[in-house]
Amino acid sequence: HVQLVESGGGSVQAGGSLRLSCAHSGLSVGTGCIGWFRQAPGKEREGVASIYLDDLSTFYTDVVKGRFTISQDNAKSTVYLQMNSLNPEDTAIYYCAADMARRWVCGHEVGDYDDWGQGTQVTVS
Repeated sequence: HVQLVESGGGSVQAGGSLRLSCAHSGLSVGTGCIGWFRQAPGKEREGVASIYLDDLSTFYTDVVKGRFTISQDNAKSTVYLQMNSLNPEDTAIYYCAADMARRWVCGHEVGDYDDWGQGTQVTVS
């Protein structure tokens, strides 16, 4: 049974930083992808970044490339999303999700991810 729990959201001023955490359990060791997604009010959920757990390759969407960094702490079974240079357009609920069937290259299609966390709110003003 896969479980994903996000934390670390909050309110921050434009230009500031936050680090989100996604504690995961029940995943097969070292396989598949963990992705971060976000959903702003009135908008569709969109992919932000992902990481392939086998070799820790990382993938980013253009909107966050250069500002956000995804990483994995194997000992803690936790994936982090370090968010820098935040702007009001980054305001959203952020979710982490697991796609255990994926190999080598992680995508950012919502439908490819089977298991989701409950989300954490990020507000940038």
